[in-house]
Amino acid sequence: MNRRNGLRGVVRTLALPLLLISPTAGALPSLSEVFYDAVGSDNGLSFVELWGEPGTSLEGMTVEGVNGGDGQVSPNLTLTGVIPADGLFVLADDSGGGVTQVANADLILNFDFQNGPDSVVLRRGGVVLDAVGYGEFAPDEFFAGEGQPAPDGASGTSLARRFANVDTGDNLLDFVLLDTPTPGVAPLAAVPEPVSAGLVALGLAGLGRIGRQRRARAGPRRP
Repeated sequence: MNRRNGLRGVVRTLALPLLLISPTAGALPSLSEVFYDAVGSDNGLSFVELWGEPGTSLEGMTVEGVNGGDGQVSPNLTLTGVIPADGLFVLADDSGGGVTQVANADLILNFDFQNGPDSVVLRRGGVVLDAVGYGEFAPDEFFAGEGQPAPDGASGTSLARRFANVDTGDNLLDFVLLDTPTPGVAPLAAVPEPVSAGLVALGLAGLGRIGRQRRARAGPRRP
């Protein structure tokens, strides 16, 4: 279950201004990465990655897909288990018989999220813990995310937080597109609360590195 946190794949959108917008780190589970549109069939390839405090129980929590066209919820997935020691929990799509093609899977369920504009919502009962909406929403469509929608990538790309444990409350600032999905692997930022000037300096120093480094692996777990 040990997986090493690392830099995500190459960032294809946005200029990384978020560390200047007072990011915060919290212990509540949040949506870290979503892969909803594989090249060809999505069966057994889709996943939702959560970040949270290790040992946190997911009992009573659900992951929902919210249709951007009519606001209908489908799928509605009941979570079980706990956040593992590395803080990353991978909910993977079942390709049949309880098997998945997603690396580092912690829970396998049968689901299929739609391409954007749509949203994915993490709930505990009636309380929304986190949400991401992606794509271009018309005025009469249903955006269930936070702030501004994140981009809707081409087939084969995933939508991932810049830092799994940083949530500014704005999907456009928090999420980027990855050419190579990375289930069970994510960069974490040391975010003191309240945010200090040192964090801003750290974030700025890391901007160039993130743009240059590519993590082209979503493969087996690492010791």
